[in-house]
Amino acid sequence: MDSTEPNRLRSIKLWPPSHGTRLVLVQRIVKNLTTPSVLSRKYGLLGKEEAEEHAKQIESSAFETANHYFENEPDGDGGSAVQLYAKESSKLMVEAVKRGPQAKMDQDSVFEPVSPNQETFFDISKGPQAKMDQETIFEPVSPNQETFFDISKGPRAFIDEDEAKELLKPLTEPGNNYTKICFSNRSFGLGSARVAAPILKSINKQLTEVDLSDIVAGRPEEEALEVLTIISNALKETDLRYLNLSDNALGEKGVRAFGQLLSSQNNLEELYLMNDGISEEAAKAVCELIPSTKKFRILHFHNNMTGDEGAIFIAKIVKESPVLEDFRCSSTRVGSEGGVVLSEALLNAVNLRKLDIRDNMFGVEAGIALSKGISVFSNLTEVYLSYLNLEDEGTLALVEALKNSNSALEVLDMAGNDITSEAASALAACLTSKNVTLIKLNLSENELKDEGAIVIGNALKDGFERLTEADLSTNGIRTAGARVLSLAVVGKPGFRLLNINGNYLSEDGVDTVKEIFKNFPNVLGPLDDNEPEGEDYDDEDDADDDDDELGSKLKNLEIKQEEE
Repeated sequence: MDSTEPNRLRSIKLWPPSHGTRLVLVQRIVKNLTTPSVLSRKYGLLGKEEAEEHAKQIESSAFETANHYFENEPDGDGGSAVQLYAKESSKLMVEAVKRGPQAKMDQDSVFEPVSPNQETFFDISKGPQAKMDQETIFEPVSPNQETFFDISKGPRAFIDEDEAKELLKPLTEPGNNYTKICFSNRSFGLGSARVAAPILKSINKQLTEVDLSDIVAGRPEEEALEVLTIISNALKETDLRYLNLSDNALGEKGVRAFGQLLSSQNNLEELYLMNDGISEEAAKAVCELIPSTKKFRILHFHNNMTGDEGAIFIAKIVKESPVLEDFRCSSTRVGSEGGVVLSEALLNAVNLRKLDIRDNMFGVEAGIALSKGISVFSNLTEVYLSYLNLEDEGTLALVEALKNSNSALEVLDMAGNDITSEAASALAACLTSKNVTLIKLNLSENELKDEGAIVIGNALKDGFERLTEADLSTNGIRTAGARVLSLAVVGKPGFRLLNINGNYLSEDGVDTVKEIFKNFPNVLGPLDDNEPEGEDYDDEDDADDDDDELGSKLKNLEIKQEEE
């Protein structure tokens, strides 16, 4: 190949972005739109479903703008288009946040309940369509027949005082048997909260499950905190088994606004504090307020700003939760120090069934500390350890512990940990030990290359009758590795997806893989992000490409408040 060829290829790579890269950008936009920020505290935080819709529109619009710019400068290397793509995405994200959650529902909408002879489930969450026939009649189910009261479905909406009186009316019916309520996805202001408070207080002795996630979206901080306090005080005499306070951008102030409710719970089994801005101070507040965690079976802290210091307080909760079965502390900015403390606390959770700590900065030391607990979790069925910076050393410790454990492992996720072929044999031995139970395997975004892929493929060849998915995308795999992986899984009963996209298959390699799956075309994932020329680069060139302008621009995409 001519010496100038690699440079030409690298320039072309900047634009247009691959389909996979565009999907990654959509995911980053969703994460930004659903993560608390200065702007979201002012205008309201978007829910996941609404954020996903916005994200697709934002990416598409930004791509069209940048692509049009690139087409007018076809001789460029695409760098300017990449910058415009990122800039336009950021601008549109800010606009989406400033528009806030979906506007208040049409005030002319009429809710009338369904006849008890026609319905067995009373659900006020869907609401009427904008042009719903005004003669449509809804009458409620007999309160003696229902135990679950839910207003969460349908679009996010503000609830005013009059709507609250009408919507919550079934909770006031004498003799009602509601034990579970879900107010999620509807935004309460002071007026509607004051209507809800006495109603909740009147039934608080019969409630066992309460979902208050995402109930103050779009409200100013001062009003939101007062609303949370009002509702918390109304529920302070409940004896709950389930409590969900997610998606309320709580922070320490919000956690303490729920103080009366939290401090009255002695028998709680499930607690969800996801996407709540749980910082060190907020984690400390949770730790201080809850009087007992001895019955906790499920504890979820996903997508917070906990950090190492906050992890210390979460670890205290975990340590006092001996029957814990499902622990999630993903995307919480926990580093090595906090990871070690959490790992040591988990040693007490001998009944752990599901562990999800992905997307943190644990590193090798915390990985080794965690392996000590992994070996005693005999009930473990799902483990999510992706993006923890484990490297080979941390990976080796963990897979050895898993291999030696008695757990009937069904899901193993170790994506994005810089795992190389050096750890492949130990990883394969671990997989083989779980071949009867394993259902899903994710080793994407590592550095296994052909050597590691062949070792893993050979391990998957025999047994694994329950395996449905295997993801080894973005691993520097070429044709030889892809062929072994394909032959290992093709034809397995129930197998649904092999993802080897984002690798270095030649055109002939792609044809070879497709030929293997000719009788099972739906089982092979897309190969549109494959880089046929990737195998011609040496390791140094690969590293340069990984740091190209497109990746760096999109990786750091975030919402920034514009100067006034």
